[in-house]
Amino acid sequence: MTAASGAPATATGAAPVTAGGGTTPTGPVVTPTSRPWYRRRAFLVTAAIVVIVAVTVVTDLPTRQSGPAQISDDTSVMSQVNSDVAPCSYALGETFEIYGDLKAHTLTPADAAEAPRLLSDDQNACSFTSDSIYELASDIEVPGSTSGKYMGQLVSTVTLWATSDALSAIEQIQTLYSDPTDATALKKLSKDEQLLGHDRAQAQSELAAADEVLHTRLPAIQLSKAPSPR
Repeated sequence: MTAASGAPATATGAAPVTAGGGTTPTGPVVTPTSRPWYRRRAFLVTAAIVVIVAVTVVTDLPTRQSGPAQISDDTSVMSQVNSDVAPCSYALGETFEIYGDLKAHTLTPADAAEAPRLLSDDQNACSFTSDSIYELASDIEVPGSTSGKYMGQLVSTVTLWATSDALSAIEQIQTLYSDPTDATALKKLSKDEQLLGHDRAQAQSELAAADEVLHTRLPAIQLSKAPSPR
């Protein structure tokens, strides 16, 4: 396992090995209530809504461009979106890999000792404390063309996918790493997996709508596919 790029690491202790050969995870796990206000879910969702409103205002101002120019602009947007969301997308995949190993009791002692730090890195990669997520939410200029309107919606959807769906799923897995039987976290994780799938499909639908306007195929969106809800 490797850490998501761009996220700070935190030191943790090694997890003890059980008699059956498995591991009992230990180490500090940050809980939602102990996080600073700028990393709590309510703030992140509110911030993402602000992004949606801002993008909507920009894309409601249509401009006329040639077909090749629109394709070039929208291709640039997709390149920026994929680049900015990549650390979070990778982090989500890593988190579910750790969770899968935890459930299967296949974490080695070394992996178990490293997992809390990796989960903390993954959490940071999907929050507004990440430079990439900040750039995704605030630094992408969406063209005011007809196809650009769909691209603006896509940027908003991907922002929500990262800062609400993915971040919450990672937080639930952090809790489950300490207590795999936590009923609240299990229920919330199942809901997060549904939201991850829904918003990923929504972003793909918005991209397809832009493709239809432009009569082309823009670069595919690169979002990790979460496991099916249990």
